[in-house]
Amino acid sequence: MKTIIAIFRDSVLRKRVLFVIGILIITRILSVVPIPGVETQNLASFLQSGFGSFLNIFSGGGLASFSIVMLGVGPYITASIIMQLMTVLSPRLKEMNQEEGNNGRRRFVQYGRLLTLPFAILQGIALITLFERQQIISELTPVLLAQNVLIVTAGTMLMMWLGEQINERGVGNGVSLIIFAGIVATLPQAIAQYLVTFNVAQIPTLVGLVVLVLVVIAGIVYITEAERPVPTTYARQARLGAAPALGGGSSYIPLRLNQAGVVPIIFAVSMLLFPQLIGQLLSTSANPSLQAFARTINDGLANQWIYGVVYFLLIVGFTYFYTAIMFDPSKVADNLQKNGAFIPGYRPGVATADYIATILARVTLFGALFLGVVAVLPLIVKGITGIAAIAVGGTSLLIAVSVVLDLIKKIDAQLSMREY
Repeated sequence: MKTIIAIFRDSVLRKRVLFVIGILIITRILSVVPIPGVETQNLASFLQSGFGSFLNIFSGGGLASFSIVMLGVGPYITASIIMQLMTVLSPRLKEMNQEEGNNGRRRFVQYGRLLTLPFAILQGIALITLFERQQIISELTPVLLAQNVLIVTAGTMLMMWLGEQINERGVGNGVSLIIFAGIVATLPQAIAQYLVTFNVAQIPTLVGLVVLVLVVIAGIVYITEAERPVPTTYARQARLGAAPALGGGSSYIPLRLNQAGVVPIIFAVSMLLFPQLIGQLLSTSANPSLQAFARTINDGLANQWIYGVVYFLLIVGFTYFYTAIMFDPSKVADNLQKNGAFIPGYRPGVATADYIATILARVTLFGALFLGVVAVLPLIVKGITGIAAIAVGGTSLLIAVSVVLDLIKKIDAQLSMREY
């Protein structure tokens, strides 16, 4: 309550928080504005599948009503993944993103925006064509198809712009908050659907699930906040004459167990959606070879064990990948050396960088394994209890809790800055 009161007492922070709330309200309104001239027939049953549920998460709930923002921020996330991958292949892009300051990062983000447009067009064509072939929507004429692709592409670019407005004028990560709003907005409907089929015999199962959710939330908070301190010592600067030595003292480098936050989950889900989309599209092809290929993809990902293992490995891999991009041990070692600091027992330079990299790899392993286990835990619970409503609960829970934690940190940082 003290934090909430402090937010609304500070005029600048109050405006930022109200701006975020206003943008999220706009995104919720857009998510229920349907595309004109399209009749949805079997959309509700499609959204109950794992593929449809994941698509609906990344659309911010817009897919449920086949809205003008049905693609959500998915194409923007895909473009961001491609740009991050390109930093590994292109030293120029890596230098632009990490070493050229704000101007370089601004240009890097601009390239991601430009890449979002073709991805939105391709994903719009693929998704609408898929819905048409699966008889989820009525058959469209070429003109109406082009019109709908234009509408959903414009909707994606609008959602991307709204997310960036939150980054610039609000608090928190705009894209993550839009996804978070879509997840939270589906909770009342999910609870209502569960209560419709609820009976007294399910009370022990319900209590067990509630306890499990609370334990998982506590675990997410603990792992997200946990850090491994690496002790550092600052050398004392001696001067000629009678003046005493200056400086000295000890500090530490905080290495977080989960440096990447919620990004690996979003990356992994995006990568999983692509083969499923291809498989769904090719399943209605007239070519027998393409049909067989699509059947292999669909059957493989329909197997809960295969799906869970692939999902787990993608999360672990992306956690290491994103941590390697965001945290450079060599740069940290150079900064320590420039500031006259060192890690006791290790020479400045290469030896220090190798030591930090070793510790980072070990602590990241715990964070990556935890993220992977929480993500696939609902699949295990579904297999035990048979409750399909929580099939994507782990992903949603991870995203929601991580976004809230990040938002709280950024608000606390703003409050601390005002105090200083």
